[in-house]
Amino acid sequence: MSEVVKEFKNSVEKSISFYKEELKGVRTGRASVAMFENIKVDYYGTPTPLTGVASLSAPEPRLVTISPWDASQIAAIEKAIQNSQMGFNPSNDGKIIRVPFPQLTEERRKELVKIVKKMGEDAKVAIRNERRDANDKIKKQEKDKEISEDNAKKLQDDVQKVTDDAVKKIDDITALKEKEVMEI
Repeated sequence: MSEVVKEFKNSVEKSISFYKEELKGVRTGRASVAMFENIKVDYYGTPTPLTGVASLSAPEPRLVTISPWDASQIAAIEKAIQNSQMGFNPSNDGKIIRVPFPQLTEERRKELVKIVKKMGEDAKVAIRNERRDANDKIKKQEKDKEISEDNAKKLQDDVQKVTDDAVKKIDDITALKEKEVMEI
């Protein structure tokens, strides 16, 4: 396999991983600590990931509990969650922060499905752009007589196969997330 195809395969894998990470932030009807991974807390003047200042757990399907390691950080953690634009209303008892997950309405679920579909389309567009770049590199190598016409055709077929596999993978991930969002 040529260097161009290997490079392309790596960038496609990175795109798929990024898409999966992006989807973690999309809210479903079920509580998930993964949704809080990208929240930053102002920890003594330094933006710190929430997972770096507290332990998170989901003891019930509609509740996430956050136990700060430093009790003086409760207010900062609550503020970070409220500023995260996820629509949660945390409450605390002085030791633990509770974040209830309200039931999603049918209308909100449909909006979230649209968002997930758009994110999937964006991921596929990124992969197609990477395919174009890889094919351009192959054509340049052929033009510069570094590889034969037959070899260039084979490499372009390999690039297309990787693209098709990646697009199918993204469609599968998207369908799974849609099902998760629509679940009551």
